[in-house]
Amino acid sequence: MNDGYVRKVRAIMASTIWTEAEDWPGPRLRHGDVAARLAERRAALGNPELPRNGGANRTDSKRALLAAIEDVGGRW
Repeated sequence: MNDGYVRKVRAIMASTIWTEAEDWPGPRLRHGDVAARLAERRAALGNPELPRNGGANRTDSKRALLAAIEDVGGRW
C-alpha cells in the first residue's frame, strides 16, 4: 500500500461533526431522554427479561468471542 493511498483512505474515513443544524423537519430526540423513557416503560412492566437472539446464524469467530466473554464471567 503506498502513502498516497493511505492518505486518501484516511480522508475518506474522516469523521465530521456538524456545527450547524440541518434542515430536518422531524422531531429531534436526545439519547438521555429516550433512555429514561425506556427505563420507565420497562419498570412499569416489572422489568421483564427480554428474549435473547438464538444465534443460529452466528459466525465461528462470533461464537468464539461470546464464549471468551462468558469464560471471564461476562454476560453479553
